[in-house]
Parts: sequence; structure tokens; C-alpha cells
Amino acid sequence: DAQVRCVKSALWYYGYGRPELYGLPCDGSAGSRELLLAFSWLLHTLHLPEQLLARDRVRTGDETSVCTCEDDLPCSREGRTEMVPEYSLEDQVDVRYLQWLSGRLRFQWQSLHALHQEQCKLLHKIHLFTSGCHMDKMLGHFSVTETDLVRRPENYKQLLELLESETVQLEAFLEWKQLEQIYWQWMEAVLDDMSEEGSLHEPQDARPKESPLPKAGSCPHWAGSLLGKIDRLSTDLTTVRDQLRELVTHRRSLWSEKVKTREEELEKENFCAAATKIQEAVELKLLDVTHRCAATEKRVHGSCRLVFRSKDSAGKAALSSNVSAEPVPTISATEVIRELQVRKASLERELKRLQEECRQRMDGIAQGLHGVICISP
Repeated sequence: DAQVRCVKSALWYYGYGRPELYGLPCDGSAGSRELLLAFSWLLHTLHLPEQLLARDRVRTGDETSVCTCEDDLPCSREGRTEMVPEYSLEDQVDVRYLQWLSGRLRFQWQSLHALHQEQCKLLHKIHLFTSGCHMDKMLGHFSVTETDLVRRPENYKQLLELLESETVQLEAFLEWKQLEQIYWQWMEAVLDDMSEEGSLHEPQDARPKESPLPKAGSCPHWAGSLLGKIDRLSTDLTTVRDQLRELVTHRRSLWSEKVKTREEELEKENFCAAATKIQEAVELKLLDVTHRCAATEKRVHGSCRLVFRSKDSAGKAALSSNVSAEPVPTISATEVIRELQVRKASLERELKRLQEECRQRMDGIAQGLHGVICISP
């Protein structure tokens, strides 16, 4: 029961929207085909084989995760409240318990940051003391794994076993890539069978009217299923078009109301002061846009190997890179720090804007409460 609930919660978190899965019994007695569809959806959406290979990769060098791009979520989280499992809303949580969890999370984050700083200091010592010992002149120093192998040569057997395990996984991944097309063809057949079963269970009154398109009997099976998919796609596109029209009309009305409200506020306030604030805000946003457009090619996301560079070693590395035909792409810590500082300033400005909007909304709500005194923090 706990495993079924955990699977449903995980699939809902990643945005799986098939309601038949969430209606399955919690004892696991049914739903093997629904689990197959959900697994295939995760396989296609999250790229599970690639993630497993990246997680189980043997790291012989000292690496760190670097991200100088925007925060891109794996999938949209809009509209997930409609498919929340019922069991997630049964228990009510006390606000004080949430505050305690927030404080505990903040404490754990500070402890993790302190441990990370200590790890950086130890890595710096290893890289500094082993400088000039590595055969690769581009690196010039040992990593933690290499240093451990030098101190304890008997540990090479464990490293060899890990490398052999990674080789087996890579061979399995290559075999999967050869058979992947067959698997997805099989999944298309499973989807066609489920759609046919669903149409058989529908009542007679709920069936749509006959379309002017050729009947399924006068054309092959694949053509009939293709025509059905085209009909469903046309209906979905019509629905989306109507929703977009309603959304555009609603947004225009809201925007006109905001413009009128803002014009009234500007008439009451000093126009020069308001214009100065607007100009400063526009300049800050222009700086963000300019920085993002200029730094698009230099953005890095993923794991990078840590390489110690002093002034002398940097000069030698520059000479060796000139000799080599294909220099290794590198990124310095100064560039990453600068990117993160710009990102931090942008997030702080966005946080202040959201806090101001929340404060104004709270003031508007407090004005409508009679007999209640609200004290701002």
C-alpha cells in the first residue's frame, strides 16, 4: 500500500496526467498495463537510461556541478492540483509544524554549506601538494581517487570492479538503443488496443455522429486509427483555440483595468518621482536582458572537473594548449562567480517585487476586515 502511494505521488509530481492510474486500487491487485504506460512515459520524458548512466558513472576526477543558466523545470507544474491523489488532502498539517520543518531545513542547509567549504579546503590541499605529479600536463595534479590509489594500491581492485560494472551498463544501453524503436512500436500497439477497448465500453448515446471521412472497414487498420487520431487532434485544437481566445480577452480586460488604476495613481502622486522609479526599473531589466543575451554561448550546465591553476601552471597550460590541436574547453571560477552574482541580484529584485505585491494584497484584505487590527512585521 505504501509503495503504491509512493508511485502515485512520484508520477503526479512529474506531471503524469492519466486519471486511470490514480484510480487504481492501493493493494496493487490491478493496473499492470497502466504501470507500463506510466513507465514508458517516464522513459520518454525524463530520459531514464541517460540519468542512470550519469548517476552510476565512475568519477576518477574531482568534479563539481556548475549551472550558469536559467532554472528550467523538467515539466510544467500548472494544473497539477486537479489530479492530486485523494490521500494527500486527508490529513491537515499544523502551521507550527511547517515552521519547525523550515527551521530544520535551514539548519541542515547551513551544515551542508559548512561541510562543502571544508571539502573545498581539503581538495585545495590535495591539488596543491600533488601539483606536477600527474602525467597529463593539462591537469598537473592528482585527484582524491588517484591520491587514494597511490597511498593504498590494494584498492585498485574495487575501482576495477566499478569500471567493469559501468562497462556492463554501457553495453546494455547500446543494446537498448538498438531495440528502442521496436519497443516504441509495441507501445503504439498497446495504446491502439486501449483506445479500441475504451470505445467499445462507451454507451451508444455517447458515440459521436458519423463523419464524412471513410469508414474503418473501407481502409486498413492503421489508416482507421490514424483518422481517429486526426479527429481527436482537431477537437483538441478547437478547444485550445477557444480557451486561448477567452484567455486573451480576460488578459486584455485586466490590463486595461491596471492601466486605468495606474493612471489614477500617477495623477495623485508626483509624476517625476514615478517616472524616475520606472526608468530605474527598466534599466535594471535591460541589464538583465543584455547580460542573458550576451552570455548565452558561455552558459554551462552539468558536471565539470576541478583543476587547480596557479599563475605558473596557468602559463604552462596556455603554452601546451597552443601546441595541442584541440584545446579542452574550460571555465574559470571567476566567470562562474560573476554569473551567479548577476543571477542572485536578479532573483533578489524579483523577490522584492513579489514581497511588495503580497504586502499590497494583504493591505487590501486587511482593510475589508472590521474589528481586526493587523500589525505588520
